[in-house]
Amino acid sequence: MSKSYYIYILASKKNGTLYIGITGNLEERVYQHKHNLVEGFTKKYAVHLLVYCEETNDVHAALAREKQLKNWHRKWKLELNREGQSSLE
Repeated sequence: MSKSYYIYILASKKNGTLYIGITGNLEERVYQHKHNLVEGFTKKYAVHLLVYCEETNDVHAALAREKQLKNWHRKWKLELNREGQSSLE
């Protein structure tokens, strides 16, 4: 059985501050962010809403995708969030 890795985007509110990260346990990591158990950026700026995630079985692909998304323009990230939300509806 292979391990899953998640690339995720959190937001403070609609069109608010964004945070991009990776984790091997999405549910636990989002819980940590929502309850301010993680010191740093997400706690300081109240970035707690999961707005997008991708799953992969390759940790190197996850790290590369995280880096790619962090280098994207803000507009592209917001569009990705909207596309992800519409696919969940």
